[in-house]
Amino acid sequence: MRQLNPVSPKFIGVQLIGSAIVWGIFLIVLLAAAICGLIFDITWLMILGFALAAGCVIVATIEAIIVVRQVKALGYLEREHDLLVQRGIMFRSTTVVPYGRLQYVEVSAGPLLRMAGLATITLHTASAGTDASLPGLPKPEAEALRDSIASRGGARLAGL
Repeated sequence: MRQLNPVSPKFIGVQLIGSAIVWGIFLIVLLAAAICGLIFDITWLMILGFALAAGCVIVATIEAIIVVRQVKALGYLEREHDLLVQRGIMFRSTTVVPYGRLQYVEVSAGPLLRMAGLATITLHTASAGTDASLPGLPKPEAEALRDSIASRGGARLAGL
């Protein structure tokens, strides 16, 4: 089997920034609670706030390590009759999307993906079980892949 095409390494940064925003909000709230406990001499609130904040930092660090590995395990392969999308570290998932079953293909990007020049390509088929999405592709590559898949899908449907 040929080598899978990886997603952009920039996608790691996008995922880490998104995660940092979420964990940062939790951290601010917990530290504010701990500081209120310190100021108003509420010992249990101070201890709980600092303990939960430390827990957030630990969980965020573990998540960052996992995100890096997950992005490196994400890839795709264009084959003659289908597109193969593979993801996962411990629980490896391979989705095969036949071109002839495609209903439509879309390219989308949220604010963080747009800032990094990346996009997500989503393939919708007649069966929900074979829908697939591939995040973290450079926008020009995602658009070229969309056009390639759409033309192959149209050719397969024309042969019916």
